[in-house]
Amino acid sequence: ATETPKEKSGQALGTMASSFTAGNLLGPFLGGALASAFSYRVTFFITGGLLLISFLLSLFFVHEEGFKPITEKKLDKASGVIATLRSPALIFGLLLTTLIIQAANNSINPIVSLYVKQLMNGNGNVVFVSGIIAALPGIATFLAASRFGALGDRIGTHKIIIGGFIGATILFFLTAFVHNTTQLGILRFLVGFTDACLFPQVQTLLTKNSPAAVTGRIFSWNQSAMYIGNIVGPLLGSFIAGISSYSMVFIVTAAIVVLNLILFNLNVVRNLAK
Repeated sequence: ATETPKEKSGQALGTMASSFTAGNLLGPFLGGALASAFSYRVTFFITGGLLLISFLLSLFFVHEEGFKPITEKKLDKASGVIATLRSPALIFGLLLTTLIIQAANNSINPIVSLYVKQLMNGNGNVVFVSGIIAALPGIATFLAASRFGALGDRIGTHKIIIGGFIGATILFFLTAFVHNTTQLGILRFLVGFTDACLFPQVQTLLTKNSPAAVTGRIFSWNQSAMYIGNIVGPLLGSFIAGISSYSMVFIVTAAIVVLNLILFNLNVVRNLAK
């Protein structure tokens, strides 16, 4: 992120998000194909070889311009990092945004296949249909992330995020009232486009509003916030499904996205305007 001009960081991070999503989509397919063609043991050897290739590519082709190593004694603590920020409230607002985005997106993971089974009345190949529906958001994110990143560089990344929140709210709410798996699949595919408007664009704002010297630390905090959301989301979704219904999970998720939109405007957009 630090090697990209800040005015182009949205497109760069969007492209990285597309690559990440493509890997997540192809990985299970490739692993299954290799296991079928060879064996589980050989699959692990091939996976190790691919990771070695990734290491070599990074070693020989990825170079940081103007990087100055910092000794452990000179490494700032968290308070020192915060002191270098132009607007700490903006950065922490973005970290909170990341946490809630991940919590909302992952709140439905435990119940998607069960929702599919309910819509299909237990008939048909539920596992296959669930797999397709689970993959649809990733396909849309792969197609759109780079384009939304470039658009954010032109019109303002925060506007892309706001649009993503609004779209996600509508789509999650509508998902609670679908009558068949076709409707569910269409809405989940569209949710993938809103995903492309959110997490990659939050990373873009972090890049644009963090000094290059501490960007690594800020991104590590963002990763921590992301994984906290990954933990909270499924727990919340399972709890709501247990005390109410699968449809209610989507309604609550829509409400969480609205809350995130409000907090984003209060904590981030206002500070961007200063």
